Amino acid sequence: MDDAPSCDLLTSQAHYASSGRTWGAALGGSLKFGGFLVLKHLSTLALIAAGVSGVAVAAPAANTYAAGNPGIAVLPDIPEPQYAQLPLSAVMNDTFIWSNLAPYKVGDGTGNVNWKLNPYNNPSWYMWLHSLRWIGQGVTAAAAGDDAALGHVLAIVHDWVKDNPYSWKSDLGAWESTMHRTNVIICTRQAVLANLAVETLPAEYSWIDQSLVDHANFLTNNWSGAGNHGTDEDIALFGVGCTLNRTDFMQTGQDRLAAGITTAIDAEGTTNEQSTGYSQFNYGLWGRAVIALEGCGVDPGQTINQRRALLATWMAHATSPLGTLHQIGDSEYVKTTNVPGTPIEYAATQAKSGTAPTDRVKVYSGGYVFGRSGWGTTTPYANESGYSLRFGPARAFHGHVDHTSITYQARGREILVDSGHSGYVNDGWRPYVISPFAHNTLTIPTLPAGNPVTKLTRSDVKSNAEFFELTDSPAAGVNRVRAVMFVHQPELIVTLDRASASTSQQFQTLWHLPSDQTATVASRTAAVAKKDGENTRTVLLQVPYRGQVLPAGSTLVKRGQLNPKQGWVFPKITTRNAAPTVMFARAGKSAAILSLVVPLRANGQVSYTARMSGTTFVMDLNVDGVKTSIGITGGGTLVRLS
Repeated sequence: MDDAPSCDLLTSQAHYASSGRTWGAALGGSLKFGGFLVLKHLSTLALIAAGVSGVAVAAPAANTYAAGNPGIAVLPDIPEPQYAQLPLSAVMNDTFIWSNLAPYKVGDGTGNVNWKLNPYNNPSWYMWLHSLRWIGQGVTAAAAGDDAALGHVLAIVHDWVKDNPYSWKSDLGAWESTMHRTNVIICTRQAVLANLAVETLPAEYSWIDQSLVDHANFLTNNWSGAGNHGTDEDIALFGVGCTLNRTDFMQTGQDRLAAGITTAIDAEGTTNEQSTGYSQFNYGLWGRAVIALEGCGVDPGQTINQRRALLATWMAHATSPLGTLHQIGDSEYVKTTNVPGTPIEYAATQAKSGTAPTDRVKVYSGGYVFGRSGWGTTTPYANESGYSLRFGPARAFHGHVDHTSITYQARGREILVDSGHSGYVNDGWRPYVISPFAHNTLTIPTLPAGNPVTKLTRSDVKSNAEFFELTDSPAAGVNRVRAVMFVHQPELIVTLDRASASTSQQFQTLWHLPSDQTATVASRTAAVAKKDGENTRTVLLQVPYRGQVLPAGSTLVKRGQLNPKQGWVFPKITTRNAAPTVMFARAGKSAAILSLVVPLRANGQVSYTARMSGTTFVMDLNVDGVKTSIGITGGGTLVRLS
């Protein structure tokens, strides 16, 4: 009797979890394949080999894989099409649907598909075509006894095998989709057994097993490393080993999972993806690894579950008071997925259930500060303010050049936003959203942007304010320091950006605002943003620092500008909105730009007076009747004085 992993078809969680889209499961009841009960989980990823969840902890075997092989650094592993909504008739007609693009007939109706098609010139569309996951409804129907469906999905799978002989490495879409296609072929194999009511694969279908061996060999020889791609590959490789009783494939998959877990999720719970969306996806992905291992009788050990628990706390802190993930890196703007019984639950449900994390502010050495005014214990949860601040290692994987950037929520809405995630289509937008010009940071448009390592050099967390100082070199010959204070009661942000260069440059501190607001320049020191009919506005002030005289044109607003690109946000990869960006500008060999970002009532007023107290520059603020004083010492430390 063949041992075979469970094969969940068309479950509800997208491959890229931060998409926020869900799709219902297609299978009803359960199937038995080779002694394994195949359950239809409604909350796990589709078409997986050997189940879904965590990681092996066996010591990695020496020289069993090419550790230096980077695989494909960034190809689309973004939201899958609505497979569960793709009707069986479309599969039977060789029609492929992905995302919001129009359905496209990719074959002649007999399963003979043109695998070179890419009518939308979209790498994601092409990769998911080669994944075969779009035939899931056909596989489901075949397993349930539909002979026509069985014949058609076998024709499609066999056509792919025939038209894409091993090795398919020269085709990036076929390469990147290997792990997904492997799982589909495993599930197709299971459907044959179920449809024919046999426990051993008949000889006429031996080509399926040979294809699985080819896929396992490809995964063995082309590992993408300790990232979400590599983890998906490891689970698929292990699934082939479990299906075909190949202990070599199983062991390699185990060893790589064991080697990858402590790199993919560090000892504080930060993933190496540099993306909140992919961090959320990785939480579920490593859970799939645990279920895969356990489904084939392998003890996953404790490391995966321990690291996932740390990641759960990280995800809670990465959730804003609005119940959404801070949009960082290649992440869409989405609600945090609730995981009951973990720290995520309290944040995702906005304090409706679960237990609040202990820390109000959390600093992660992987490059994140997450903070908030509170956890809703004394103030309505949605009225708490929240923020993120980026620093740390140079950009990698799904990160952006976003160091020193801030996202900010207050008064129940977004105040400062990230420009988001435009997807992977080569249409000119991805370079923009990755660049520093798409983030809330000081930029130097006259020099090529670098990829800096940014240090958190100082910090001070008090009950009513948090101070952080970040230093780096964002471009050749430029030194940059951002001092930032997050103030509570009243809620506001103070930043002092200082930069110096060996030659004269332009310096621009950028503040990206939500697309539903309109921003106007009130004076050379102020801009105001608001949405009509809403009782919140954001006042952005550029304060003359230590006797500065601000030049004309030092405060600007850009919205929907195309050359150069500025004033855009992507809440989803398929949605691009014009949005206001407030720019505080300077020119010279150095710059010091002092900003206040103040959310308040639509009719509320903010004012300040500046004075010196010894060597400390002091701003006495009145924010809608609430007074506070902020000092900046001669050394650049921000201090709340009252």
